[in-house]
Order: sequence, then C-alpha cells, then structure tokens
Amino acid sequence: MGEIESLIFLLGASVLLAQLARYAGVPYPVFLVLGGLAIGFTPGLPTVVVSPEVIFLVFLPPLLNSEAFSFSPLDLRARLRSITLLALGLVLLTASAVALVAHLVAGLPWGAAFTLGAILAPTDPVAAQAVFRRLGVPERVGTIVGGESLVNDGSALVVFNVAVAAVVAGGFSLARAGLDFVVAGGGGLLFGLVFALLVLPLWARIRDPQVLVAASLLIPYAVYVVAEALGASGILAVVAYGLYQGWRSPKLYPSASARLQALSFWGVLVFLLEALLFVLLGQQLPEILGNLMGYEIGTVLLYAALVYGVVVGVRFAWFFTVPYLHPVFDRLLRARYLRAPWQERLVMGWSGMRGAVSLAAALAVPLSTNAGDSFPGRDLIIFLAYATILATLVLQGLTLGPLVRRLKLEADGGGEERAGLRARLAGAHAALERAEQTSEAAGIPPEAQESVREHYEERIRRYAAGLRAGGTTEEYREGSEAWRSWRRELISAEREAIVDLRDRGEVSPEAMRRVERDLDLEESRLGG
Repeated sequence: MGEIESLIFLLGASVLLAQLARYAGVPYPVFLVLGGLAIGFTPGLPTVVVSPEVIFLVFLPPLLNSEAFSFSPLDLRARLRSITLLALGLVLLTASAVALVAHLVAGLPWGAAFTLGAILAPTDPVAAQAVFRRLGVPERVGTIVGGESLVNDGSALVVFNVAVAAVVAGGFSLARAGLDFVVAGGGGLLFGLVFALLVLPLWARIRDPQVLVAASLLIPYAVYVVAEALGASGILAVVAYGLYQGWRSPKLYPSASARLQALSFWGVLVFLLEALLFVLLGQQLPEILGNLMGYEIGTVLLYAALVYGVVVGVRFAWFFTVPYLHPVFDRLLRARYLRAPWQERLVMGWSGMRGAVSLAAALAVPLSTNAGDSFPGRDLIIFLAYATILATLVLQGLTLGPLVRRLKLEADGGGEERAGLRARLAGAHAALERAEQTSEAAGIPPEAQESVREHYEERIRRYAAGLRAGGTTEEYREGSEAWRSWRRELISAEREAIVDLRDRGEVSPEAMRRVERDLDLEESRLGG
C-alpha cells in the first residue's frame, strides 16, 4: 500500500473513530488517540511517515487560525489579564517544571528538556469544551479555558521554537532565549495585525465563493511563512490575524452562500487535521518504542508518570495557590478570576488536557542538529509527550463530565440563550422597520407587504415571550422544540413532493437540487 492509500486509510479510520465516540458519548479526541495507538500496534496496517519539517507548516496555521477565528476579541479583552497570566506565567512555569524533571530524572540535556516542557505547556480545549456545551458551566469558566488555550498555544510554541533552535545550533543561553521569546512573540502579534489590516480589505472585494474559501485557507499559510521569514513568531502572527479576521468576517463575505460554504469547509478541515495528527502519532509509537532500546520499559513508564504528574500538579498548584496572592495580582493584573469558587477552579484545573498542538509540536521535533548529530533524546521526548497527551485526554477527558455533575456547576442562568433571543429580537425589529420604510418605494404589492409584516411580527412575539420566560423555562423550551419539529415536518413534506416530481421526470435533477438547497438552508436556520 502506497503512502497516498495509507493516508486515505488513516483518514477513514479517523472518521470511523469519531463516529464511535459519538455513539459512546465521549469527546472524540479520546477515541482518536486510542485508535491511533491501536493502529500502530496492529500488524499489517499501513504506516505513514511525515517529515518533521512540514508538520508545523501544514497543520498549525489552519488549526490556530480556526481557533482564533472562533474566539471573541471582546471576551479576550475583558479577561485579558487573567488569560495572559495563565498563558505566560503558567506556560513558563509548566515548561520549566517539566524541563527540570526531564533533565534531573530522565537525563535529557537542558535544551531537549525545555523542548519537552514547551510541547506539554499548551492546553487544548476541544474535549473540555465538548463537556461544557453538553453539561453547562459558568460562562467565565469556558471563556478562560478557551482563551487560555488560544494564547498559550502561541506562547508555548515560541518557547518550543527557541528551545529547538538552541539545540539545533548547539548552544543554549537563558538570556538569549528570553530575548528571542520577547522579540519573536511581539513581532508575530504585530505582523499578524498589520497583515490583516492590509490584506483583508482586498479579500473583501472577492465575489466568487470558491475563490473566497480558497483565500481563507491560503492566507493563514502566507501569514505564517512570511512572519517566520522575518524572524517573528508565525504562530502568534496567525493567532493575531485570525482574531482580527473573525471579528471582521460579517463584512468580508459577499453573500450568505459564501459564508456557509466557508464555515462548512473549515469545520471539515479542522476535524480532519486534528484527527490525522492523533492517528499519525499513534501509528508511529511502535517505532518510537523500538528506538528506546537503551531504556527499561519500567524506567520509561516511570518517567512518563512523573512528567504527567508534574503537568497536572503544576496546574493545580497554580489554581490553588496563586489565588491567595490576589491582592498583589489585583493591583498588577486585576486577575479577579483567581478568586472564583474553588469548584470552578477545580474544573479549570482538570480541564488542562493536551491535544492537537502538542501533538504537532512533538512530531515536529527535528531529526538532527546542524552538526549532523541526532536530536538528543528525540524518541524519548516524543514518547513522554504522547504518554502525557494520552493520560490527559483519557483520564481527564472521561472524568471531567462526572466531575462537573458532582460539583453541580451550572451555566449562568441561560445567559447565552437570553443573549441570542435579544439578538434575534433586535434583528426582527430592524427588519420590520426597514420593510415599512422601503416596501412601497420598491413597488412591493400590498399583499406581499402584509405577509412579510405578519412574518416578522410573529417572530417578535415569539422572541419577546422567550425573553419574558427567561429563555430557560421548561415550558418555553418545549414550546420552541414543538414549533421546530412542526416546521421540520412541513419542510420534509415539501422535499418529498419535489423529489417525487423529479422521479416522474417533471423537473430536472438540477432544478430539484436548487429548490432542495433553499429548503436545506431554511431547515438549518431552525437549529436544535
């Protein structure tokens, strides 16, 4: 089986594992990481080897751009001090603690030890956010966990690049590393914003949906490549660009069709890239273990347990000791989240799973240095990283839900639902007002005007009733669901009639698909 066929097989396995995860009711990264492990140890199944040099370039720009695109800059600004404290302070503390253990216990050189620490410093909110959406937690918990991951991806990977560069070049200087961290990080953020300000106005002039979707994919790669060529952090440049692009996106797409196509494309792309990363690392594990011939199996498992313990222990120590310094942090950073109830801090601490970014970084560790020597401890680094990612995803991913239920954390009284209803109500009022202002000038027949007016007035009544009910009462939810089910049934009847006409040859398949697309868009608006 060739590499292309092997890659297709791995992608297919990823889709199957994700569907099994849905049936089992667990976050899909858990099944993917276990499935990758099973594929790696099954004789006869294909192995795909990806060059470390292309891992960052191929996988990270779209993953980071998508994560930044989905995050609200207003939420980031509102909790910037809290998130920055985690994304810088906790990242550096975690990387240093892991490096200390890796150096003193596992015997890795300092540069290689900090490489491992940087790999394991960033968190991945995918599994945690899936649990949060299903069970509901206070809004600030989800915002901090998501915002922390967005920013600490960039800061941790800057540390990773500095550590790798030091090992490859053959020398490690803490002072030089600190300077490189500041210059690369600050330069990346600045470049990403400048690039967005220059390029996005040109992008907004594109009218073809396919060209727009292609541009949305290629521009993050351009941001990354150019920033790296200038000596700045391409990772933070992509994060800055993605944040600005996400905020401006409502005005960037010329039509609803273009926006829907882009969102659908990016949803599939991010899923496939994340899934492929997990499977790629898992299927390489047998080779990694084979290269650890100089270690006893018990020894490397002990190293893995110690590293995992440090990663989890440092995070909990941070959340349960730093709050007692809050007068200092309130004056310097106003980090008032640190005084959140202990239950929320416990959930935030246990939500620190490692995932796709750590996997990409592990796979991107170079094979050799500039001197031609093997990268010191590369296979041990990858094994320890994989073991820690596996432990966090499986142990914490499977127990986070029961922990949230046991602590009886609840969402903030339906705040998101009420905000959505307020937005819908404002939109319906605006549409009704615009219709009254423009309908006669546009020559719209009176009966059509009345139909549109009734349509929006009915919406206004329904949204207003939902707001009066708080948007969260069982009666309102049941009423809304009954209305959605009724509308789906009516749309289904339309679709069946159109397909029947196609079957009898009274309309062409192309005409059927055009009408079916309109019905699909109408049904997708029902949500639920």
